[in-house]
Amino acid sequence: MKLVVIGGTGLIGSQVVKKLVAAGHEAVPAAPDTGVDLITGKGLDDALDGADVVINVANSPTFDEASLEFFRTSMGNLLAAGELAGVPHQVILSIVHVDQVPELVYYQAKALQEDLLRHGPTPYSIVRATQFFEFIEPTMASTSDASAVRLPGTPIQPIASTDVVDALVEVATGQPLNGIRNVAGPDVFRLDDLGRATLAAQHDDRRVITDDRAGLFAAVTSDVLTAGPDARLAPTHYQEWLQHVA
Repeated sequence: MKLVVIGGTGLIGSQVVKKLVAAGHEAVPAAPDTGVDLITGKGLDDALDGADVVINVANSPTFDEASLEFFRTSMGNLLAAGELAGVPHQVILSIVHVDQVPELVYYQAKALQEDLLRHGPTPYSIVRATQFFEFIEPTMASTSDASAVRLPGTPIQPIASTDVVDALVEVATGQPLNGIRNVAGPDVFRLDDLGRATLAAQHDDRRVITDDRAGLFAAVTSDVLTAGPDARLAPTHYQEWLQHVA
């Protein structure tokens, strides 16, 4: 099976390529540094030639209003190129409850991407994941200084990127869902408590101050960052993962 991984040199995409190759598939990474430009469409037709599946894990370079145009243009170009190439299955990576957080423009942009795929010409699958373990530290860095980290008490259910990769590969090598699969980590935390656990594992003596106005997720006042009862729970626990990366 030939699978083209859009964004195939990034955090998720590079792992997807490696796992597919290990399973005996032909996995082709497609990204700007391999000559593929989602916005201009350059290189897309050649990259998708003969593809059985396209896995799109490309991400907007920003989380602001520009992300709307990024996903509108990139998804439109990818669907058009996929239809021309006769690709029978398109897969994207999205976010759990992405359509329930209108306060965040990036979530609006990802919801738009889903909608374009859903109403496009090709059988599809959407894998929605909760926030990656790897994003916790950048989230903390955006609201920290030399003595403290400010985080809201937002409920969060993070997942290891390796577990997201497993879900993507399983879906991409199966029949199109023409729907959504939700995946999440096994544990729910408050974001401020997760910050405390992270600092402790890193032997960082800064304190975490609970501040419900701090950072990207301050706009989220409910539990929409956690998974619903239909989600598949991944096996990797955050504390176990921390022991290997701290």
